[in-house]
Amino acid sequence: MAIVKQYKGLLEAALAAAETAHAPYSNFHVGASVLSSEGEIFSGANVESASYSLTLCAERVAIFKAVTSGHKKFTALAVTADDKKIPFPCGACLQVYSEFVNLNAPIFVREASKKKWHQFTLGQLLTKPFSFKKNK
Repeated sequence: MAIVKQYKGLLEAALAAAETAHAPYSNFHVGASVLSSEGEIFSGANVESASYSLTLCAERVAIFKAVTSGHKKFTALAVTADDKKIPFPCGACLQVYSEFVNLNAPIFVREASKKKWHQFTLGQLLTKPFSFKKNK
């Protein structure tokens, strides 16, 4: 896939982030990275808690790191996990991502068993994001 070559650093950052996951309960190691509109890459890994509702997904860790570093516009997101299935971002992560991009923003997810990246748009994965903006 030619477009993946353009995002090589983003994809590699997600792979490296997965190595830092704290997943003692599920043993499901997820890494994510987000590319700011300024070209900076921020990565994150999932962090689990014994109280699962306090667990934080890798995607939100990466996005929150970028936002707290002053970046609020993104151009792409990448997610990988050490599972045989494609690690699609959950609805909460997609909603958070939607606050900073348009529905055409790319999301790359890695099928670990085939070492293959797949590309989707935010709009394909989250068709109706929540918004406080009133419809006109």
